[in-house]
Amino acid sequence: MDVKAATKAVKQGEISPVYLLYGTEKYQMNEFASFLVEQTLTQEERDFALVHYDLSDTPLQAVVEEAEMVPFMVPRKLIMVQDASVFTAGKDQSKLEHRVEALLEYMKNPADYSVLVFIVNQEKLDERKKIVKEIKTKGTLLSFMPLGSEDLLKWVSKKAKERECTLQEGAAETIVRNAGTQLQTLSAEIDKLCLYAGRGGVISVDVVEELIARSTEQNVFALVEDIANLRVDRALGIFYELLKQKEEPIKIAALIARQFRIIMQVKDLGGQSYSQQQIASQLGLHPYAVKIAGEQGRKFQAVQLKQILSRLGTLDYQMKTGAIDKVLGLELFLLRLAA
Repeated sequence: MDVKAATKAVKQGEISPVYLLYGTEKYQMNEFASFLVEQTLTQEERDFALVHYDLSDTPLQAVVEEAEMVPFMVPRKLIMVQDASVFTAGKDQSKLEHRVEALLEYMKNPADYSVLVFIVNQEKLDERKKIVKEIKTKGTLLSFMPLGSEDLLKWVSKKAKERECTLQEGAAETIVRNAGTQLQTLSAEIDKLCLYAGRGGVISVDVVEELIARSTEQNVFALVEDIANLRVDRALGIFYELLKQKEEPIKIAALIARQFRIIMQVKDLGGQSYSQQQIASQLGLHPYAVKIAGEQGRKFQAVQLKQILSRLGTLDYQMKTGAIDKVLGLELFLLRLAA
């Protein structure tokens, strides 16, 4: 079952006795957990019916005992369990003994007055474990992974619409390029933009540029984009702005090298017919970053990328040994690259 189907089922009153939420997209995972709370408990019931545990300091069998215990003054209780590493392949770092068989036994006949929600902030579960297989069969297993590039832009537009404001063409992409791909950050920036525009207001690309300050990484991302499109003046403008922000030239050079390395890797894997999602998973990147790197990669030949990385390696050595002034070295690199 996917998140959309699970959401629909909950709205229809079909509540699973056990949920296992996992993935790296914490914002959406927390959104679904909050949605479960809203749909299953009234505001008045939550003091008695909403229970939180963390398996780093509570044994799993104690959570099961809580689930088996009849709720007090409420018809149903919701038990949120964090740090559920018993479902992953990684070694449990806590010194507690978690008796997984207690949960397996509970799954045979779960209490109809309890809803267990396990939250795992990991990309993968250990599919070999019996408890994971059991939840797949008798509970609900939901994956929360980073949105694809197109889905991310749709999500941004949807969030703006929910806040009763409209994004002009190109504004959603500019928001992502400036703020990055973390949903928590994007949500906060959309709140700010819609507050500025007012109810029913329209947010333009210029407004986004004015109100959302780019991080160092996002500035380097834009700098490489300008280089790829031969916009030397803009690339140098970003570089000088980074210097004004007291960023170390060696760090800037390292981030530029990282971006060109990503471009080369994406270009290579794309040439081997890997999909955007496969490349993102293999390189540990967000699908949107893979999309942009792919677009940037089309502006360069593979041999050019190797030459650029070689020059950056030489520049790094020269800057660290004092063979060249750091600012001058980066200026010359950018000018030669554009030429």
